[in-house]
Amino acid sequence: MENFRKVRTSEEELPLPFPDLPPDVVEMKVKEGSKIRNLMNFAMAQMELKGRRQIVFSGCGRAVTKTITCVEIMKRKLGGLHQVTKVRYKTVLEVWENQDPPPDSPTQNLTVHKNVPSICILLSRDPLDPSQTGYQPPEPRHEAGEDTSGSSTKGLKRPLPPPCEELLPKKLQVQVSDSPRGSGTTAGQLDH
Repeated sequence: MENFRKVRTSEEELPLPFPDLPPDVVEMKVKEGSKIRNLMNFAMAQMELKGRRQIVFSGCGRAVTKTITCVEIMKRKLGGLHQVTKVRYKTVLEVWENQDPPPDSPTQNLTVHKNVPSICILLSRDPLDPSQTGYQPPEPRHEAGEDTSGSSTKGLKRPLPPPCEELLPKKLQVQVSDSPRGSGTTAGQLDH
């Protein structure tokens, strides 16, 4: 494969796996190189400024984690969103071209079909059917001033323990040797 170079990649186009979607629903197709900031700016504008009730995020392969990140950011910023997640496989077609073909022969192409994981996540302001596979209800909202330091709060880091004196770094001392061999310095002597 060292003589081959990828020249083209194409994804199988599948219909969205959610029944009864409005025809004008916005689908955010997340790619591996997509910038989360750009995706979120567009998606938030659709939901807040244009008043959309539903939005779909989809991604496959290496873009799956970025897709989930976008959904979690949207849920945290807007709040009260119902979610349905569907996982499936997509076929990705890669075309590889031989960079070093034998003399007096046409360029050889190699076609590779890959099945890669794919995710589609529907976010909705309107209630969805809770009996659907992959349904998640909206997270409860925290009121202003509510104590969120409890151990049941998700996503918060535990406070660090106070520093112990024996863990603090000791002073490093460098001694100069009068030895005629080497550079004359030795390092790594610890002051006890």
